[in-house]
Amino acid sequence: MSRRPLSLTIAAAVAVIFGLLTIVSGGRALFGGVDMGAVVPFVLWFNFGAGFAYVLAGIGLWRGGAWAPMLALGIAVATALVFVAFLWHVLTGGAWEARTMGAMILRTGIWTAIAALALRGKKPT
Repeated sequence: MSRRPLSLTIAAAVAVIFGLLTIVSGGRALFGGVDMGAVVPFVLWFNFGAGFAYVLAGIGLWRGGAWAPMLALGIAVATALVFVAFLWHVLTGGAWEARTMGAMILRTGIWTAIAALALRGKKPT
C-alpha cells in the first residue's frame, strides 16, 4: 500500500472538519431558529447539503477512494456555480449578508485547492 502524500492527508482532514462545521452551522441557521439576517435561501440550503458531501469526500480522500477526486472536483464546480448564482442575486439587488460573500469566496477557494490536490495525487486507472 502506498503512502498518502501529506498534502492529501491535510486536504482530507480539512474537508471532514469543514464539512462537520458546515453541517452544524447550516443546521443551526435552517432549523435552530437563529436569526441570520438576510440569508439567501438557495445558498444556505446548498451549503448545508454540501456539508455532507464534504465529509464523504474527505473520508474518500483519506481512504484513497478512486472516486474521491472526482467528488472533490464536483463539489468545487457546484460551489463555483452557486457562487455565480449568488453574485447574480447580489447584482440584481437581492438582499444578502457580507459574511455570505466571504463564506462563498472561502468555500470556492478551499474546494478548488482540495480538488487540485486530489486530482494531482490521483493514480492512473
